[in-house]
Amino acid sequence: MSNVINEIDARHKREDALGAFQVGDTVDVHVQIREGEKERVQIFTGTVIKIQGGSSIRATFTVRRIVAGEGVERTFPFHSPIVLAVEVRRKGKVRRSKLFYLRDRIGKATRVKERRGDDPRLAKKEAAEQSPEEEVVDEPADEPADEPEVAESEESSASV
Repeated sequence: MSNVINEIDARHKREDALGAFQVGDTVDVHVQIREGEKERVQIFTGTVIKIQGGSSIRATFTVRRIVAGEGVERTFPFHSPIVLAVEVRRKGKVRRSKLFYLRDRIGKATRVKERRGDDPRLAKKEAAEQSPEEEVVDEPADEPADEPEVAESEESSASV
């Protein structure tokens, strides 16, 4: 019986990871919305307050945000096909695994301190800067470079 369950779980698990995020991070969750015949992508931005389920097929994460003065929470399954991507905007510095205390707070008190060491936006920029440098290959010159080439400007040649 457990082999059948494991087989079904393996079939429905997401092959590519959503991204590396933790509780306390501010994330953009790209969700596919179907309205009749039309499909569109809606972005839900908020703070991750809970991750549960470990590595099972039933693993979920809950994102909370404030809309028009009201707290809105959405729970997303990790392996759901409607969750297209999760993009980390800010890394949060927290010491708990569940941030339910944010439910009682309003205004600026709902903010979570930012982890300074690893900014995801800077990591993307650094990765983009690194890749063009790696592609450049130094080709050996055909001529031996014993003497450095000196370029004369028009001013120096006119004075001689």
